[in-house]
Amino acid sequence: MEETKERKIVVAVDESEESMEALSWSLDNLFPYGSNNTLILLYVKPPLSVYSSIDAAGFIVTGDPVAALKKYEHELVESVMARSRTVYQDFESDINIERRVGRGDAKEVIRNVVRNLRLIC
Repeated sequence: MEETKERKIVVAVDESEESMEALSWSLDNLFPYGSNNTLILLYVKPPLSVYSSIDAAGFIVTGDPVAALKKYEHELVESVMARSRTVYQDFESDINIERRVGRGDAKEVIRNVVRNLRLIC
């Protein structure tokens, strides 16, 4: 039996149901049984905004809004990856999974990840 070349396939995921459907479609159509392909799940966080401790009205904001935002981002990433796991965990093919998280404009981050991995768009 001829051995197939390993492929790395990037699937960008986010909070939407459509991205989970795209992941499911990718698994059904791009990962045949017995393949040794690698699925790279990519989540792109939006650019981090600059925050001031003084709001628009001139009041000082108590607490650390940046820390709260980072905590929320972390929880969001974990939530999206957990939803992705529910899609691929029952998939019958034995595939390798890599999780990646980027930050910035989604199309730029996706393009750069694909380019850095030397994959074909």
